Amino acid sequence: MRILIITGLSGSGKSNAVRALEDEGFFCLDNLPVTLFPTFIELVDNAKERVRDVGLVMDIRGRDFLKGYEKVIQEIGESGHSVEILFLDATDEVLIRRFSETRRRHPALDSGSVSEGIRFEREQLAGLRRIATTLIDTSELNVHQLKELIIARIKGEQGAREMTVHLESFGYRFGIPLEADMVMDVRFLPNPHFIPELKKFSGLDPKVRDFVLEKTDTRIFLEKFQDMMEFLLPGYRREGKSYLTVSIGCTGGRHRSVVVVEALRDFFTRKNVNLRITHRDAEKGV
Repeated sequence: MRILIITGLSGSGKSNAVRALEDEGFFCLDNLPVTLFPTFIELVDNAKERVRDVGLVMDIRGRDFLKGYEKVIQEIGESGHSVEILFLDATDEVLIRRFSETRRRHPALDSGSVSEGIRFEREQLAGLRRIATTLIDTSELNVHQLKELIIARIKGEQGAREMTVHLESFGYRFGIPLEADMVMDVRFLPNPHFIPELKKFSGLDPKVRDFVLEKTDTRIFLEKFQDMMEFLLPGYRREGKSYLTVSIGCTGGRHRSVVVVEALRDFFTRKNVNLRITHRDAEKGV
């Protein structure tokens, strides 16, 4: 069977992830103690009705959550099943706002503030986050976007579609995207922010685009980066990687990174990938 473990921070969207997986035919079970995972999987495996895809939620609510989860995951894998770990995360600010909107207390602590609960939960989940096979930052995603992203990754891993490349611009001022597989820093390029007649425009404006692309350093960077991707993409495909997030960052995420991402659009389109482009911070601080 394909076993997908859904985990992550409280308030990051695990319930929505479960619903998305159920819509795709996964048999999902929430809040089962970790120690019972192998027993449950054995029962499902021996059932008359054949189940191929199983989703199990593992989070801080289980008091035995951190007691031997690595051994349990290893045991499931050694029994012949495919095990993947989907970790959902979000910024502290977003999580606090979500708890405030729902008026729920944080499940990690019986007493204390929501921010204290988030900090404690991050510490407890750090090890699981490190071994996750898929990491999704839900801070900027609505319910429909999260569902679309999860389905794209799940179907892609089954070979149902070509490789998906998410090309994203961002600003270091607002933090590195949590889901990034590869981060490129273009803050070495001349900054249109300091050109009065360009400052108010984004990298989608022709004047800003021309200013950045006419620089020798920009052309050299694009050539070398594309050469690197020519080498990497076939290797990722051979290893079965179906979803690649490439994040290009500048200081504010409004000018240089946007121009570079758009300049790479044609290159990735020619590589027979399902291309998704977002400009995370282009409208922030306008």
